Amino acid sequence: MLKSLDLHRQLRLGLDALGYSQATEVQEAVVPLALAGGDLQVSAETGSGKTLAYLIPMAQALLVSGADRSPGTLGLVLVPTRELARQVLKHCRALLTKSQLQAQAITGGADFKYQKSLLRKDPEILIATPGRLLEHCQKGSADLASLKVLVLDEADRMLDMGFRDDVSAIIEQCASDKQVIMLSATLGHRGLGGVAREVLRSPRSVSIGTVRQAHSSIHHQRILVDSPQHKDRVLLALLQAGNFKRALVFANKRSTATRLAGWLEHNQLRTGCLQGEMTTEQRKQVVTAFSDGKLGVLCASDVAARGLDIPEIDVVINYDLPHSGDDYLHRTGRTGRAGAGGLAISLVGAAEWNLMISIQRYLKLGFEQRSLPGLKARYSGPKKQKSSGKAAGKKKRARPAAEKRRSRERNRKQRGKPGPGKDRGETPVNDGFAPLMKKDPG
Repeated sequence: MLKSLDLHRQLRLGLDALGYSQATEVQEAVVPLALAGGDLQVSAETGSGKTLAYLIPMAQALLVSGADRSPGTLGLVLVPTRELARQVLKHCRALLTKSQLQAQAITGGADFKYQKSLLRKDPEILIATPGRLLEHCQKGSADLASLKVLVLDEADRMLDMGFRDDVSAIIEQCASDKQVIMLSATLGHRGLGGVAREVLRSPRSVSIGTVRQAHSSIHHQRILVDSPQHKDRVLLALLQAGNFKRALVFANKRSTATRLAGWLEHNQLRTGCLQGEMTTEQRKQVVTAFSDGKLGVLCASDVAARGLDIPEIDVVINYDLPHSGDDYLHRTGRTGRAGAGGLAISLVGAAEWNLMISIQRYLKLGFEQRSLPGLKARYSGPKKQKSSGKAAGKKKRARPAAEKRRSRERNRKQRGKPGPGKDRGETPVNDGFAPLMKKDPG
């Protein structure tokens, strides 16, 4: 269908230079609608080709209006992470290689003054993370008054990361007559409806697959483990014997990802680490080395779950299970991209059994049971299971009525008395005023 569209000559040359031959399902659905104008709300799975689905119509809109070039940014793509910004910029520049349009990326962690100098060059297309772009808007170095096309890529992820207010503030800086394309993994994400009502005008909806639809090209396996030490040995054996070109290992904590990278490197595996405490330059170097094949294994926290677009990732290994089915999809979507076959392996201990069952039920997905020679776990699943497959907990012993009465009587008599170790009339130190402990974001 896309071949029949009247695309600008420079855009067609750019697609030819990319070796673009066959449109994906999401591109076939989105590009014609976006070219027709009007706002769009798109739900599409990771690895479906959605980046080009919005970059093609954005480039077309800017190329055909080139004669009346206005100052400031004309096309804006907001993304949740630095990694995704770099990936989108790479695709965008490749698409624009035969045109005069310029694209730049503005993200946190980079030098602010250098970014100001990039913005002074007035690039037509800007890819940015919300926090840093808002800072440039507030200090007058970013001009969005003439914006023609706004893309909110992975809008659900931006909400999850707390960017709602930043996105709203940025939109207030934009031209009112812009076209808006909002993309997410699901149209049913909590809070997404409010954003859609705020920024979209009579949008058309496009849904390619559902958030609960796992990639059909990915084979899902589980390996049971007995302990953290056993899990380490299983991971090492998998990577040593798997003959994988690129393996992506996910952990839930930054500290775990860092430890695993050191452990695998110690065992002669070319391994890198990607986690949130690294600088932008450090993360860029690791991703580049992994993409170029200089590293065979990448241990990552969930900072890498979205935005990584690295071809030929043979296997995704969940050292720690993610906390939700959606996160599982985003992780495993790093492999099996564009219809290629992929493998996802989850290492599951007794404490993770119920979480695994929840993920399977949510995604309507089965995990093939697998074990490694010489490393088979003693744990084979819960001895008693509920109909859902989850482990059946022990039933509480019914307390006799007389025991309940005695307990109520004791509580009544103790009511108003100070607890053991406490003095009357004194307030315990930090009572109700202890500082909140922040969760490790991974």
